[in-house]
Amino acid sequence: MIITGGQVHDSQVMIDLLNGAGKSRAVVADKAYNSAEIRQHITDQGALAVIPTKSNAKKQIPHDKSLYRMRNIVERFFCKMKDMRRLTTRYEKIKTNFLAMLNIFAIRLWIN
Repeated sequence: MIITGGQVHDSQVMIDLLNGAGKSRAVVADKAYNSAEIRQHITDQGALAVIPTKSNAKKQIPHDKSLYRMRNIVERFFCKMKDMRRLTTRYEKIKTNFLAMLNIFAIRLWIN
């Protein structure tokens, strides 16, 4: 996990996140992560980029729709995380404390 400021879009740290993720066979992301740089980085790592293109893009790149449906696992994680009030309202203002709370939440979710 990488913690950024509220004004920073996730796609700006996507490459750093992918570098720390280890070996993957496929990377599933939504349309917001559809950039040539991110796609190239995923390909360079030997993985398949499962990212749909925006509807107004000049070059439509096909993606595996059955793999894309698996993205709901991540969406459900964030939905459950929002149920934890301490994380949603970000009571922890220090980055390391907030990251620790995220790790505790992920462990708790994994155990259940």
